[in-house]
Amino acid sequence: MISIPSLGRALALLALPFAVTACKEEATPAAAAPPPAPLVGIVTLKTESLALTTDLPGRTQSFRVAEVRPQVDGIVQKRLFTEGVEVTAGQQLYQIDPSMYQAALKNAQATLKNAQAGLASSRALSNRYADLVEDRAVSRQAYEDARSAMLQSSATVEQASAAVEQAQINLRYTRVMAPISGRIGRTLVTEGALVGNGQTQPMTVIYQLDPIYVDVTQPVRELLRLRRDLDEGRLEKVGENTAKVSLTLEDGSQYPLEGKLELAEVSVDQSTGSVTLRAIFPNPKRLLLPGMFVHAQLTEGVRTAAILAPQQGITRDSTGQPSAMVVNAENRVEVRRVKTSRTVGNRWLITEGLHEGDRLITEGLQFIKPGIEVRVAPATNVDMQSSVDTQGGADRPAQSG
Repeated sequence: MISIPSLGRALALLALPFAVTACKEEATPAAAAPPPAPLVGIVTLKTESLALTTDLPGRTQSFRVAEVRPQVDGIVQKRLFTEGVEVTAGQQLYQIDPSMYQAALKNAQATLKNAQAGLASSRALSNRYADLVEDRAVSRQAYEDARSAMLQSSATVEQASAAVEQAQINLRYTRVMAPISGRIGRTLVTEGALVGNGQTQPMTVIYQLDPIYVDVTQPVRELLRLRRDLDEGRLEKVGENTAKVSLTLEDGSQYPLEGKLELAEVSVDQSTGSVTLRAIFPNPKRLLLPGMFVHAQLTEGVRTAAILAPQQGITRDSTGQPSAMVVNAENRVEVRRVKTSRTVGNRWLITEGLHEGDRLITEGLQFIKPGIEVRVAPATNVDMQSSVDTQGGADRPAQSG
C-alpha cells in the first residue's frame, strides 16, 4: 500500500514537465507586427493653359546714329550746344570760319555778272545779224559766228551760276547743323581746331534714343522647334501677341513699357548657327541707353494643356535621363520616364511621360523604391503658388532633403 505522502510526491513529479512547458510558453514573445507603409508627399498634376516665352540676351541699339562731320575746311570758331542734351534736326552745332567762303561767293557772283553782260551783248549782235542776213547785208558765216558766240556766252553764264551756287553751299556748310533729332554726345573738337572735309573723326555724335532697338539672337533649332510645335498643334498662335516683347534690365528690374518685334534676320549666321531678331521699344524717359545688356522675353504661343511638374519630383539617372516617381491607383510606386521641354519658374514643362491626374512624389523619395505600397499626403516642399492641388490625408511625410 502506498502512503499518501508518497502519492503526493509522485503527482508533483508528474506535473513538473507540464509546468516547465507552460513557463516556456509564457516566456516566448508575441510575433512582431509588419512595419507601416512609407509616407510620401505627392502633387496631383493638372493641365493648364501656358503662354510660352523665350528669354534671350541682347543689346540695345540706337534707333538712329548720326556722326557729325565737316563738309568744308576751316577753323572752328564756336560750339553752339551743350554736351549731353537733346538737339533738334537743323539746329546749328558749330560755326566754322566763313570769311574765305564769303569771299569766294563774292568772286563767283562777280564772274556771273560779267558772264551775263557778255551774253546780253552777244545775244543783241546775233539778233541784229538775223535780220541782216535775210537782206543779204551780212554773210551767212558772220551770222553763224554771232549765233555761236551767243551760245558760248549762255554756257558761260550757266557755269558762273553753278559756281555761285557752289559758293553758297560752301558758305552754308560753315554752319554745321544737326542732321537728326536726338541726344548729342560730347564734342570731339574745340574752338580753334582745324577741321576738313572727309576727315575720319567726327566732330560729335547724335543718338536718337526714342524709340530704341533691342537686338537679340535666337538659335535656329529653337525656331525649328517652334514651327514644328505649331504645325503639330501642340501650340496655338497668340495672334497679335506674337509680336510683343517684354524686357528685363541688367539689374533684374522689369522695363515698364512693352515693345514689339520689328524684324527677323533673313539669313543664318554661319559662325553661331543663330538668327538675329530686332525689337523696338518706346523710350520716352531715356532709361535705355545704347549698348546696355538686357534680356528680352518673346512670346511664342500658348500650350492649352500643359503639364507642369515641380522640379523636386523630377530626378535624373546616371545617363542624365529624367524620370519621375508616381503613385498608381493601387497606391504603389511606379517609375515614369519623362521628357522635359523647359523650366517655367520652379517647375518643368513635361512633354511626355506624365499626364493629368498623376500623383507625383516630391517628398520621401529616399524611403521608397518601385513597386512598394505607400501612404500619401499633400507635399510640403513645393511652393503652393507654382504647384497644383494635392490629395491625401492630413499626415505630413518626412522631408526628402
